Amino acid sequence: MQDFFVHESSYVDDGAKIGEGTKIWHFCHIQSGAVIGKNCSLGQNVNVANNVHIGDGVRIQNNVSIYEGVEIEDNVFCGPSCVFTNVTTPRAHFPVHGVYARTRVREGASLGANCTVVCGHTIGRSALIAAGAVVTRDVKDYALMAGVPARRIGWVCECGKRLQDSLECSCGRKYRLSGEDLEKIGE
Repeated sequence: MQDFFVHESSYVDDGAKIGEGTKIWHFCHIQSGAVIGKNCSLGQNVNVANNVHIGDGVRIQNNVSIYEGVEIEDNVFCGPSCVFTNVTTPRAHFPVHGVYARTRVREGASLGANCTVVCGHTIGRSALIAAGAVVTRDVKDYALMAGVPARRIGWVCECGKRLQDSLECSCGRKYRLSGEDLEKIGE
């Protein structure tokens, strides 16, 4: 007996692993070798490619394709129609034959609707990528990124609220700058 839900319109290929409590909704395709953690939710029309690893508690909204080379850690949010790439110089007549750039989305990060993550980069823990932004370089933990190309316009708390100059959130969490990095106080 399976302990996860797959809508009847979706396909899960042999060799894919799906964690307990995960829900896969309409018109999804989970390819062989994909590993999806516990208590995830995949919205309509999500494609998870071969050998992709997705952590626990991940929320992937409608119309997202997660290509081979992308790794998503626990509690990540992927907004509707966000885009991942996996080849830095794609050419139809020069295929890469399975050699993909690695993209890592760290724990608790949120990717806004219609943002694009160019492959080969890491999005830091609890970072927030604005809707429509284009990520072309690594993103620091807790960074608030917006624009094309995406630039840091501030910092966010683990809870998602934008931090003010005091670097203290109304939820009670506190942070400090260490060089160009933001660190949570009391970890």
